[in-house]
Amino acid sequence: MGSAKNRSGQSGNDSDGPARQTRIAEMRRAEQTRDRRNRVFLIGASVVVVAALAVGGTLLVRSQSDSGSSDSASGGSKGSGKFVTGADGVKTWQGKLSRNHVTKSVEYPTVPPVGGDHNQVWMNCNGDVYTKELNNMNAVHSLEHGAVWVTYNDKAGKADVDALAAKVRKTPYSLMSPVRDQQDPIMLSAWGHQRTVSGADDPNVGTFFEKFVQGKQTPEPGAACSGGLGQ
Repeated sequence: MGSAKNRSGQSGNDSDGPARQTRIAEMRRAEQTRDRRNRVFLIGASVVVVAALAVGGTLLVRSQSDSGSSDSASGGSKGSGKFVTGADGVKTWQGKLSRNHVTKSVEYPTVPPVGGDHNQVWMNCNGDVYTKELNNMNAVHSLEHGAVWVTYNDKAGKADVDALAAKVRKTPYSLMSPVRDQQDPIMLSAWGHQRTVSGADDPNVGTFFEKFVQGKQTPEPGAACSGGLGQ
């Protein structure tokens, strides 16, 4: 009886083997077919992506070229407006402050500038303190995003510079840098607005920050102040 069962079981296994091998072969063929389809799909998708990037890059270059050729002439050139000083000591720019992204240099009517055409990349302004002078065209873009820009020259006291730097570092949407050619030792700028302060302990510092950090003057409220240009 035991011998019969063994023979019967072995016979069943023998008959099952070819069927299993056939199923495995079919599964492998199916996998190979799927792999070929996937490779074809990926190659096709890659071609589409590369083509789209090429078209997009061409359009971007054309757009920047158009902006650079037609907009830079109106970008905050001298004579396009003037400052009017309010009773609170804040100077407000009366005149057009264009907002085009340009690649050519812009001659701003004020030092530091408070607006006008600018570079498409902003300076990082999430409490960033810079020890070297900035490219005005990048800093103006930060003002467009609602940042307050603290600037100083070599006449500013070290204690004031250090205290203002500490304030900037804990204030999102602010930045600080030296500006050698500015008229006064310490100045605060926002889009379209500017004032001089006597030092870090001048109460007008806090008032200016409170009013103009992401204030009503901001052309692009909520726009990024990180992910731009650092130093």
